[in-house]
Amino acid sequence: MTSRLADRRTGGQEDARASSRVRALLREFRSNFRWPTKLEWRIARRYLRSRRNSRTASLNTVISTGGVAVGVTALIVVLGVMNGLRDDLRERILVANPHLRILTYGSGLRLDDWRNVAERIRKYPGVVAASAEVISQAGITAGQDYGEGVNLLGFDPDTGTKSVTSLPQSITKGDLSFKTTKPGVDGGVLLGSRLASRLSVYPGDVVTLIPVTQAKVNPALGIPVPKYWKFEVTGLFDTGMFQYDNQFVVMPRQIAQRFTGLGNAVSGIAVRVSDPDRAPEIGAALERQLGYPYRSLDWQTQNSSLFSALQLEKLAMGLIIFFIMVVAAFNIVGTLTMVVTDKTREIGILRAMGLTSPAVGRVFLVQGAVIGVVGTLIGLLLGLSVAYVVDRSGWVRINPAIYFIDHLPVHIEWLDVGVVVLASLAIALFATIYPSRSAAALTPVEAIRHE
Repeated sequence: MTSRLADRRTGGQEDARASSRVRALLREFRSNFRWPTKLEWRIARRYLRSRRNSRTASLNTVISTGGVAVGVTALIVVLGVMNGLRDDLRERILVANPHLRILTYGSGLRLDDWRNVAERIRKYPGVVAASAEVISQAGITAGQDYGEGVNLLGFDPDTGTKSVTSLPQSITKGDLSFKTTKPGVDGGVLLGSRLASRLSVYPGDVVTLIPVTQAKVNPALGIPVPKYWKFEVTGLFDTGMFQYDNQFVVMPRQIAQRFTGLGNAVSGIAVRVSDPDRAPEIGAALERQLGYPYRSLDWQTQNSSLFSALQLEKLAMGLIIFFIMVVAAFNIVGTLTMVVTDKTREIGILRAMGLTSPAVGRVFLVQGAVIGVVGTLIGLLLGLSVAYVVDRSGWVRINPAIYFIDHLPVHIEWLDVGVVVLASLAIALFATIYPSRSAAALTPVEAIRHE
């Protein structure tokens, strides 16, 4: 029993000592982090200069400030690049891709009662437009020996404000009237600019399309023989998205229904919503309302792997560049430590003249804060300037076959900028703790005797 009481008494004493140490640290923190006086500002400003009567900053101060500026600049530009890639990809994906598609289960991808379904979808809150579409693939040739596979899109040529996608605004030649001038053709089509360039065709030329779903068995040969359709190229579109411009062929929905053998049916309903980020939510609600066999497929689900990879890359790159700011913090620690060592005798004289220990600590805290603030402001201006120039000029070219876009976009998000600025200032202030405490711990006698 006595030993237990002794243990409890010892534990209570240790807790009391720990709490007293915490209170002492808090008192030290409050005393050190008060607003500096004019005298402390003057001393800190003199220590930042190269010589007593010089107006220029010392080399160590310049290096420390430059380190902070480089870290802030790099972090702003890198985060802007990752935001630009994400936003540009999103915009270009949604040029010819609707926010939401209503499809059916099964391998046929066939929707017969599409008029009734489209009307019910249009009445749902948050839905801006809904239109039937035909999705398929085909072979294409321009009359030469060269041919290739393409993606086929058939939709209602609505150029008004209720268009499901912004494809009508991407047409560079011709329009969505699909009016033909050649005799004997089955209709008009629009081609992506890169596809047309590769096939060497222009508006007015004729191309041959071969459906992959409508091949009848020839009774004489006993094998399926595909049907060849002649279409006149009535226009070109350029979305800026490599995949669309390189592989897409667009035609009216009625012709696409006959071309694919769907008859009066369609492949699905393309839907545009007021807020693209709410597409998964609205799609799930439409699934519940329409019931089986209808299902929804939103643009985020279709491209989830791509955007997840971009988000992960943004976090990884931000973390890597963040260590540049940590290195800059070590520069601040080294600079202030050297100043403490070099000015030890002066600190001792100041202490002997009545300058308190917390005041000495605040002198070096001001030095670190000035380095952090100036470096952060310079880095902020440089980062925003570099981001603006790179984004506007488009001089950083990338391979559109891999990244879907042909230049490096930079989009600045002010939330990211705010986080970078606050993190830089916090690191700079944190770096002053050790040097300021070392300077504040010096006694006048020891400091004056320092060699």
